Amino acid sequence: MFGTLAYYTTRFHRQFTAYTSERLQELGLSFGSLFPVIYVGKHPGCTQAQLTAALGMDWGYSQRCITRLVEDGFLTRAKEGRAFHLELSDKGQEAFQVSHQVFFDWDQEVLSALSQPEQEQLFALLAKIQKKEGGTSSANP
Repeated sequence: MFGTLAYYTTRFHRQFTAYTSERLQELGLSFGSLFPVIYVGKHPGCTQAQLTAALGMDWGYSQRCITRLVEDGFLTRAKEGRAFHLELSDKGQEAFQVSHQVFFDWDQEVLSALSQPEQEQLFALLAKIQKKEGGTSSANP
């Protein structure tokens, strides 16, 4: 069990979640808000349906998450026709920058034990595994 990909993947996920949560809490965000904020930051004016589908979220969870982000001042929601379109507020722009940067900061910290060629080899091997297992995940903000 300890020498399996599943074990290491689970450990890395827990470490990343803890690292990210600590950085996001400074802004008043939870880990669950990470991908919605990044998605809206990269797709300004998107609809909630687009966000929900792109992130593979449950509609009810998506509704609660978006409502909380609007109430907390990270997103704005404007009705155009039959759909609500989402934008980042100024507070949301700051959260987007931090949310986006946390991936690079964590990678730099965790991968510091590897040389540049080893990092490239690791990413090439992980991409090869992912491609064999079905390509991109549904959570691709």
